[in-house]
Amino acid sequence: MLSNFRVQSSLTGTVGRAADVMMTSQTLTAQEQKQLARNLISFLSQYKHISDSYIIEFFSEGLWETLPLAWKEALHDLSAPQIADLLLDSTCTDRRYPSIWPLSLLAFRATAHTLAFPRSPHGRVVQDVGTQGPQEFQENQSQSSLLGHLFRKHVKPKKQHEISKLGTLVKQLCDLTECNNVVDVGSGQGHLTRFLSFGLGLSVTGIEADPALVAMASKFDGQLLSTLQKENQKKNMATQPFTAPGRSPYHVVGWVNPKASWEDFVKQLKKGGCESTCTSLPSKKRPWESASNPNQHADNVSVPLSPAQPCCLSHIKTDHFASSQEKGDGGWTNPVPSTDPVPLQSPPEITSELSPHTASSPKRQRKFETGAGAGHLSSKPLTMPYSSRTSNTQPRPDFLDPAEWEEQSGDPRFILTGLHACGDLSATLLRHFASCPHVQGITSVACCYMKITTHENPSPPGVLVPPGPAHAEQPRHSKVGYPMSSCVQGLPGYQLSYKAREGACHAMEDYLQRLREESELLRIHCYRATLETVIRGARPDLRRAGVQTIKKAHLLPFHEYACLGLPRVGLPADLPLDHARIDAMLRQQGRVVVYFSLALLLAPVVETLVLLDRMLFLQEKGLQSQLVPLFEPAFSPRNLVLVAVKPQDNNETQCGKALTIP
Repeated sequence: MLSNFRVQSSLTGTVGRAADVMMTSQTLTAQEQKQLARNLISFLSQYKHISDSYIIEFFSEGLWETLPLAWKEALHDLSAPQIADLLLDSTCTDRRYPSIWPLSLLAFRATAHTLAFPRSPHGRVVQDVGTQGPQEFQENQSQSSLLGHLFRKHVKPKKQHEISKLGTLVKQLCDLTECNNVVDVGSGQGHLTRFLSFGLGLSVTGIEADPALVAMASKFDGQLLSTLQKENQKKNMATQPFTAPGRSPYHVVGWVNPKASWEDFVKQLKKGGCESTCTSLPSKKRPWESASNPNQHADNVSVPLSPAQPCCLSHIKTDHFASSQEKGDGGWTNPVPSTDPVPLQSPPEITSELSPHTASSPKRQRKFETGAGAGHLSSKPLTMPYSSRTSNTQPRPDFLDPAEWEEQSGDPRFILTGLHACGDLSATLLRHFASCPHVQGITSVACCYMKITTHENPSPPGVLVPPGPAHAEQPRHSKVGYPMSSCVQGLPGYQLSYKAREGACHAMEDYLQRLREESELLRIHCYRATLETVIRGARPDLRRAGVQTIKKAHLLPFHEYACLGLPRVGLPADLPLDHARIDAMLRQQGRVVVYFSLALLLAPVVETLVLLDRMLFLQEKGLQSQLVPLFEPAFSPRNLVLVAVKPQDNNETQCGKALTIP
């Protein structure tokens, strides 16, 4: 009883301290951020047994019995909708308890909700479960009204939502810093880079580790320009020369090495083209082909060159549109617009008619024309009423590689952005932002927290490290993905396990919907936990074996699920089952759902600690930052964007004062 009272008192004190520090990153002082870090670590330390547990071990490790008796009595008979309202939903105002809850459980829930950074976009409440998505998809669930049709092609609705929001925010940073250059790290198929360059008139370099994705990005660039050319021909009956809306993105194949310095990173961007593409680099979609051969050197693995996998995404000068796969000197060229892009005036005002804009940087006062659908205020497809006014502009390359930034624009500066940069990549970009004098601002959207390196686990599962002596000769990297700040590292109990960080990637909003709908998908965790007991019964040495996803498992009876799952861990599909024991476990599905919900309640708290650590790191470097819940969390669960801008001209104005969050 005394122990329970101490837990209640400790948690109640934590709630009080957390309430004194409101969880809006824009309003936290430096001291409040440090206090919040202490509160987060103190709270999470008390519940490591929940955040570090694996739901598949619910039965084999007796997880239900690890809960306080009063908690079990309050939770064991809850329906799925009750779990949603009483435990997970922080916005619920009409909670009706079927029994009296212990103070420790109430304090646990309140503290978790209070400590976590808010995930609802500014000025909007969390969307009701079952809605069709963000407002931009109300007319058409697959087409964002904020993007023109050219930027929706090949792009799923979730990504449409993300690139329209993030692209607009990046544009604001460019206007604020008077910097027209953007580097998109982990650019994939180039959806964001196309919107930033063709839609918003920025000079964009995308760097991506997978050569196949870079080839697709170049292909899609060409398709966009080809579509524009056809629309121009229909509109002007081919009487006017085609003028592209902006410089094509510059694509670089390259893996951003967390061990490399910012100088090496900038050199990597400037090299680009042939040298970057002629070496095989780790893909974020598939593992190293040489992973089983540690003697194979990354720098000695060649990549076959083809039009679909270009050696050099070079440029040529022309007044008219060029073929998307016209062979140049030693490589394949991109389609060619003939004018330099210049961003829109701030704030961007996108209309259905073409209007000229001048560059925000006084060093680059060149004309640029754009059309509807490029920016976030348009609800119409992009149409380009082309004009011959740009024909007076001196023909220039379709894009500049980073080595030409300083030569032609006199501006070596750039903005860094990374949309769901995986694992340590987000931390690496923040270090480059803090150290590199060329980087003026950053927007960082993180994901895959379980792949972050820590002092305790410098090589977590799923992290690809390129082999070869060039990397082996480097000393062990002392800078890990978590913690980044000296503040957090100096606090006792700051460690976050792999499982806690993996749990932070789970989608609270998606699970809330399953609970309220009493979805059959809720039985999956119980199925897997039951199968774990079967596997361990036959092979005690097999723990947490990778069964992988079984298609439509929630629609199968358990014995069929087991027949499909057992062979995946090397056991016979017809392994004898103790049906009475299995039925008894399956009847405890409600308890499995409750326990998973308790762990899920801690997920946003863990994510808050990881992101707060990054803010504290920047603070220690003399840089201010804020976290912005930019995306609709039910649509894009990893929706927190870390935004930072370096002071301009000795102006100590903090990040965010000149920004309007889209």
